Amino acid sequence: MTTLYLARHGETEDNVNRIMQGQTQGRLTGNGLRQAAALRDRLRDARIDAIVASDLRRAIDTAAVVATPRGMTVETTPLLRERDWGSFTGRFIPSLRDEPWPDDIESLDALKARAASFMEWLTGRWPGMAVLAVGHGIINKAVQAVYFGKPMSEIPRMENAEVRILELAR
Repeated sequence: MTTLYLARHGETEDNVNRIMQGQTQGRLTGNGLRQAAALRDRLRDARIDAIVASDLRRAIDTAAVVATPRGMTVETTPLLRERDWGSFTGRFIPSLRDEPWPDDIESLDALKARAASFMEWLTGRWPGMAVLAVGHGIINKAVQAVYFGKPMSEIPRMENAEVRILELAR
């Protein structure tokens, strides 16, 4: 079994301003850095053999806070990128409430397929090891939906820098 410590990045400026970040890089706030430090402290005694993150800056920066004192590097993967929100990206979230969804948003099926590919890649690369993976709210929800065999709507939202532990069989 591969132990997956699945975490969400720390708070970003766009989280605070309620902007749809999607696959933009994002910048952690001071609070986001403190959340990343709290994640590091929660995992202080955990065995972690590898640290991976989405290739988006907000996830890399969060993972680096955990990796640096351990003398570890962060490997990145686009498989953990946040959902592509297409033309909704960069917009004020409350203003999108009554808008029809454009065709350029990544479908839930595509998102869940990417989540399944991530778990397959992870277990193939680090079988029997413990891996911290720092992703984003929606992709992390998709990973859990695939893992538990449930609709994404039944997976509770992850807070910034929250971690959930999954045991992945190869």
